[in-house]
Amino acid sequence: MPSESERAVKRTRSQALELERQQALAELASNFRHVFRTLSRMRGRDTHLSSSDVSHAQFELLVELYERGPLSAGELAAAAQLTPATVTQMLEHLAESGHVERSRSDTDKRVVVSCLTAFGRGKIEAKRAAWQARWQEVLDGVEVEQLRAASGVLERLCGLFEDAPGSGECATGRAGKDAAQVSSQTS
Repeated sequence: MPSESERAVKRTRSQALELERQQALAELASNFRHVFRTLSRMRGRDTHLSSSDVSHAQFELLVELYERGPLSAGELAAAAQLTPATVTQMLEHLAESGHVERSRSDTDKRVVVSCLTAFGRGKIEAKRAAWQARWQEVLDGVEVEQLRAASGVLERLCGLFEDAPGSGECATGRAGKDAAQVSSQTS
């Protein structure tokens, strides 16, 4: 049976580990808030784009078309977690600027399907290549285990916000408010 001093040492170690964990959680929460604010600012800059530029939200629609092929406005809305009316408006701009073509579905003439043009595909590939280079540079030297751990943490955080009361999506302003509340509670 452990002595009283051995139990005290074990309690002290346990308390130190718990303190270290709480500090790490507070640091993670602070960094998460910082990333979220940075993304919000990036999206905010979209309001200052010229008519020929593509917003972050529009780019996300282009990525869906790039990855999944031709889709209806409803399918894109579900994938992007936007309303069909918002997506339709965005698609009209993307069609006018030559990024997508819109046509009636071969199977259901009531449905309008959008697909990427060569110009739209080129825009995605160029932007992805630029971001991939930045991504690689920033994460250079980070071990595979750390990358997997970070991915797992982000997955859990997304689940936290998707399951939050009054919130149905991970990438909304509500998620940022929830993140601020969570991180302020852990700080």
